[in-house]
Amino acid sequence: MAIDRRHFLETTLSAGIAGLLAPCLARGESAPSLKIAPFRFQVTPPEGHPLCGGWITPVVAVEDDLEAIGFVLTGAGEPIVICAVDWTGLLNEAHLQWRETIAKAAGTTPDRVAVQCVHQHDAPFVCLEGERVASQHAGLPHLVQLDFFQECLTNAAEAVTKAMQNLQPVTHLATGQAKVEKVASNRRIVNSAGELVDWRGSSSKTPRHWEIPEGLIDPWMKTVAFMQGDKKLVSCHYYATHPMSHYGKGQVSSDFVGLARKRRQAEDPGCTHIYFTGCSGNVAAGKYNDASPEARVRLTDRIYAALVESESRLKIEPISSAQWQTAEVQIPPSESLNEEELLAIVADPKASNADRNRSAMKIGWLRRCERGTPIVLSSLHVNQTSLLHLPAESFIEYQLQAQELAPDRFVATAAYGDGGPWYIPTAESYPQGGYEVRVAFSSPKVDEILTESSKRILNASKII
Repeated sequence: MAIDRRHFLETTLSAGIAGLLAPCLARGESAPSLKIAPFRFQVTPPEGHPLCGGWITPVVAVEDDLEAIGFVLTGAGEPIVICAVDWTGLLNEAHLQWRETIAKAAGTTPDRVAVQCVHQHDAPFVCLEGERVASQHAGLPHLVQLDFFQECLTNAAEAVTKAMQNLQPVTHLATGQAKVEKVASNRRIVNSAGELVDWRGSSSKTPRHWEIPEGLIDPWMKTVAFMQGDKKLVSCHYYATHPMSHYGKGQVSSDFVGLARKRRQAEDPGCTHIYFTGCSGNVAAGKYNDASPEARVRLTDRIYAALVESESRLKIEPISSAQWQTAEVQIPPSESLNEEELLAIVADPKASNADRNRSAMKIGWLRRCERGTPIVLSSLHVNQTSLLHLPAESFIEYQLQAQELAPDRFVATAAYGDGGPWYIPTAESYPQGGYEVRVAFSSPKVDEILTESSKRILNASKII
C-alpha cells in the first residue's frame, strides 16, 4: 500500500459515500427465496473467571450480561450464520470450535459461519493453546475456564438448533447510516512526515489528547436490516471503535456499545438488534473518554443516538440476489517471535501476568501457523450490500479501503473475527513502531494478504 494512503483515505472520506447502484435481476432470473432466524444466548462468565485473557482482575460482579447474538440465513446455498459475541476475542482453535459447533447445529459448513467479537475488555479473551501453555505454571492466571467455554458451545448449539425451527421469510433489505458524534478517535498521532509522535488509548486524562483532532476514523454508524415486507426482523449495526469506557476492576459489562444496543433492543423488541465492531485496531474513544462512570453514560447515549438515526434513514428494497464469498489466507507470523524465548517469558515469575499470558497467546499463534490452519475471510452479498468479516484487530485503513475497493456497494465491515494474529497494522505502520506494532503477532506481509483477499471477495461476484 502506498505511504500516503492515510491522507488519501482522510480526503476521500470527506467526500461522502458513493451512490448505490439500483439492484436488478438478469433476464430469466428470479429473486432468491430467503429465510432468516435470529438467535441469542448468554455468555456471561462466572465469578472468578479470567477477564481479558487473565491480564486484569477476574470476575468480581456482573454489571450487565454478555450475549452472543446472530442469525441463520437460508436460501442462498447452504445455510449462512453470522454472530456477534460480547467477548474480547476468540483466537485460533477457540474461534474454529465456535464456527464448527454453530455450523453443525445449522446444517452447514464452518466456512459459511462468521463469528465476530465485539471486543469489550471486562469479558473473556480465549486462546485454547495459550491456556494449555499457561496452565503448566502454578500461580499464573488462567486464560479461560474450559468448563465455561464448553458450556457456551453447548448453549450455542442449542440456540442455533432452536432457531432453525423458526425460520421466517425475508423479502427485503434496508440500509442506512448516520454519523456518530464525539466517540471515536485515532489512537496513533502521526505527523505530516508520517512519524508516530504521540498515542492515546481507550481513555485519557491528559488534556492535550482531548485537543488533538480525531484523526483517521470512519464516522459512520451503518445499519443493514433484513425485512419481511416493511417489518424489520434483524437489524445489524456497524461502527468502528474500541468499545471500552472503563474496565479492569472485575465488573463484567458489555460497555457502552452493548448498553446502547440493549436500550435499542428494549424499545424495539420485535426486531433482533446486533452490534458489530469494525476495524478498530488503531481507533478508540480516548479523545472523548476520561474513564469516568459519567463518560460511559455519555458514550452510551451517543452510540444509541446514532443507532436510532441510522435506522430512521433506512432505505428499503426487494431482495434480488444473495451469495456468500470466502477467502482462506495464511498470515505469516512476525519474525521477532521465537517459541523458546516466549516459553521463557511465560515461565518467568518476575514478568507481568499480561506479558506472560500474551506470550502464551503468541505461542498459540506460532503453533497454529506451523499447522497451516488458515484464517477465513467472508462476505455476504445481498443486492448492492456487502457484509464483510475480517479478522482480529485490523486497523481502520482496512475498513475504509474495503469501501474504496467496492465503491458502488454499501459495505459494512465487522472485524474481530479470528483473533489469532491479534493486531493487524498496515504495512506503513510497522516502521512507525508504537504499541500496536510492538505487540502484533504477524509480519508486515499481512497488509498485502488482507488487501488482496478483501478485494477478491468483494469483487468476485460482480453482483448487479
